[in-house]
Amino acid sequence: MTRSILRYTKHRIAQQPDTEVTFEAKCLTCGWEAKPSADGATVDMECMSHTGRTQHNRFRRLCTSVALVERAK
Repeated sequence: MTRSILRYTKHRIAQQPDTEVTFEAKCLTCGWEAKPSADGATVDMECMSHTGRTQHNRFRRLCTSVALVERAK
């Protein structure tokens, strides 16, 4: 019989230092895509401009970051 020792430790998750969050958006009507940016407001403005030109009003928005999991101290 094999025995195991289980050790439970607490961890935390945070954004990886020195990395940026990237914001993206895609129109669900026509497939138009906003240029990815580190500034979410810029992407939102591009979506609003697209809506003004086309009347398309549904977008999939993505926020991408690098996560770092570390043992809690």
